[in-house]
Amino acid sequence: MQKLFFLCALLYCISATAQDCNITFKGKIIDFHDKTPIFGASIVVLNLNKYSTSNIDGEYEINNLCKGKIILEIKHISCETKQISIDIDKSIERDIFLEHHLEELNEVVVKTNIKTEQSSVEQSIKKAVIEEFTDKSLGDALNNISGVSSLNTGNSIVKPMIHGLHSSRLLIINNNVRMYDQEWGDEHAPNIDINASDRIDVIKGANTLKYGSDAIGGLILLRPKRYSVKDSLFGSTLTSFNSNGLGGSLNSEIIKTYKSGLYTKFQMNYKQFGDFEAANYNLTNSGIKSLNGSVQFGYNSFEKGFDVYYSYVDNEFGILKASHIGNVNDLKNAIDSPLPRVIEDFSYTIDFPKQSIAHHLAKIEAYKRYKGFGKLTVQYDFQINRRKEFDLRRGDLKNTPVIDLRLFTTSLQPNLQIDYFDNLKINTGLLFRYQQNVAFSTGVRALIPDFDKYEAGMYAIANYNLNEVSKLSAGIRYDFSAINVSKIYNLTDWNETYNYDELFPEFEVSIDNTRILTNPEFTFHNISAILGYSKQFEKNISLFTNYGLVSRMPNPSELFSDGLHHSAARLEYGFLTMKKEVANKFVISLEKNSDDFGFTISPYYKYIDDFIQLIPFGIDRNIRGAFPEWKYIQVNAQIFGVDIDVNKKISKNFNYLGSLSLLQGDNLTDDIPLIHMPAANFSNRLSYVNDHLNQLTISLSNKTILQQNRFPDYNFYTYNAKLQEDVFIDISSTPPAYSLFSLHTSAAFKIFNEGSLKLEFNIDNVFNVSYREHLNRLRYFTDDLGRNYNLKLKINY
Repeated sequence: MQKLFFLCALLYCISATAQDCNITFKGKIIDFHDKTPIFGASIVVLNLNKYSTSNIDGEYEINNLCKGKIILEIKHISCETKQISIDIDKSIERDIFLEHHLEELNEVVVKTNIKTEQSSVEQSIKKAVIEEFTDKSLGDALNNISGVSSLNTGNSIVKPMIHGLHSSRLLIINNNVRMYDQEWGDEHAPNIDINASDRIDVIKGANTLKYGSDAIGGLILLRPKRYSVKDSLFGSTLTSFNSNGLGGSLNSEIIKTYKSGLYTKFQMNYKQFGDFEAANYNLTNSGIKSLNGSVQFGYNSFEKGFDVYYSYVDNEFGILKASHIGNVNDLKNAIDSPLPRVIEDFSYTIDFPKQSIAHHLAKIEAYKRYKGFGKLTVQYDFQINRRKEFDLRRGDLKNTPVIDLRLFTTSLQPNLQIDYFDNLKINTGLLFRYQQNVAFSTGVRALIPDFDKYEAGMYAIANYNLNEVSKLSAGIRYDFSAINVSKIYNLTDWNETYNYDELFPEFEVSIDNTRILTNPEFTFHNISAILGYSKQFEKNISLFTNYGLVSRMPNPSELFSDGLHHSAARLEYGFLTMKKEVANKFVISLEKNSDDFGFTISPYYKYIDDFIQLIPFGIDRNIRGAFPEWKYIQVNAQIFGVDIDVNKKISKNFNYLGSLSLLQGDNLTDDIPLIHMPAANFSNRLSYVNDHLNQLTISLSNKTILQQNRFPDYNFYTYNAKLQEDVFIDISSTPPAYSLFSLHTSAAFKIFNEGSLKLEFNIDNVFNVSYREHLNRLRYFTDDLGRNYNLKLKINY
């Protein structure tokens, strides 16, 4: 009886085993985008010794599986490896989708021919170049790109320009967030820590519709690094020391990535300089103090993911003490004198006048891909910018800023990319944005008033492959903007100077003696469009052409400025009668992409209706002193020129880079040149690189800026009470040409198993040239920077 029981039990187990291990798992391996079958994919059951390979129809089949959990790993060349876990209790059929364009997920190596849009005219700088400017600004780093210059206020406040245009005509996108930081001011530099970026793209053409309708000048796109999906922990620390200013910076970052797709990054940067030096004297009160940090975490897979990012930038800039004047005699003497009015001993103290800016930026972005259709992305972001400008004040107001502004910006942006079609990619999106500006009481009349601004927009861009070598891009965008303002005017100015009582009686709220409270409300409708074409030729030669129609509403400064802008040391006046700008942009670029010999030749032309410019109108005397008076006016304008870049591999170890930029800007209404246009300039760089000798690099660079001989004559006479006569004030004539040389050397050393040390030694302005740049707003008062010795140490771990 016992033997019979064991025999029955054994037969039952054999029967159960045979039944449970007779399961079949089959299906197809399919491309996620177009649902075509993928041939040659391997399907491995990791917890069993079983595998299969997809046939020409994408079909696979795995037999003799048992009940329970199986772990599959699916691999294919150029695809993201995928793992899935499945509980099976019977034969099933399941299709598995793979992403067949892995470069979209892991952008580890950035090639020079990667374009933001198929037909865009753009140039990029990579992480290695960004690190050369770790202790400098975004504007300093971009100055190495042809067609890009800067409008400076001294040496530390550097505002980028593309083809002579800056401020509100330039879109700056930081980690996919458009920057809003009171960018309307000539002396308001972008509040960005470039050390948090892995790559910076400069788009000179019209391919900017995704980010806004008002990029008449162009687009600056700061991109973070995208990390591989693997388990890893790494980081770096970069320190920089400088002789000029006796300061430097410390930047450190650490990144943790996981095989699951999760990642985290922490980054911090501190920078401090004392008074800088011109070739022959100190620049009193020109120091900098900056503390920056960012944190980022998210999940990165092909089908879905999210990214959360926060950054904080805290800058304090000294304004050259000699640049602030008290009367017309000071102004006359400053312009005529070869030396600054104030020269004191070196100091790290940042005294009045100065700027203090804190900028918070946060975003959360999530995406989801849909099989055979495309990718949906939704992003929410907000920014808080607090700007304080301090002047020399006395008594109880000594430590109170003369300008204290807080700008809050929040945006919601859904975006849909449709990649279902083989030769056609469509990108569409919506924008909803709200801004609030608060002008805190400072004891003086606010330069920019309180306002609420509302924006909504939509766009669609299509990229179509005509054939294997030709591509066509087209897009359209519509934006609606409404601004609601609360502002107090002097009653005399409102009624008599500006005649607003007749032009805008609906804005009047109440009158209090000599002042009137107003509530201006404006709405703007902007339509922008692009059309681009690109063609690839033999020998790595490409042609890119694009046309853009761009519209821009006046910024708050152009509409509402009304008084003394202290850090600019001038009176500024905007007008409620300002209309929107409308620009037509044409750009062509012929490019040869080759390490042995390459070039880019890029001519461009812009015609701008109702171009808004800020120009001088003489001197105004008030209880604060004698200050230049500047007013916004509108004219029709044209800007045209050409950018040329050349690279040549001279030998195995020697390389040459060169560039040339030519530009002309015309005020067509008055038949005179436009103000503040960059002069013709060219640069050359000869480098020796030996990868076998600790990656030794030695480079000698030269940049030459020619004198700008095309400038409008805004010189004027003003009465000097001390001399009892009219004196001539020359604020238009430009300084002579100058040429600067710099030396760059670097070498890398292995210091432990998975780490390295990189050493750099650089010299800027090797020959200690005394010069003045006509796009530096302080050129009337002082020379630019003298020689600087720089030492950098970077540890990768």
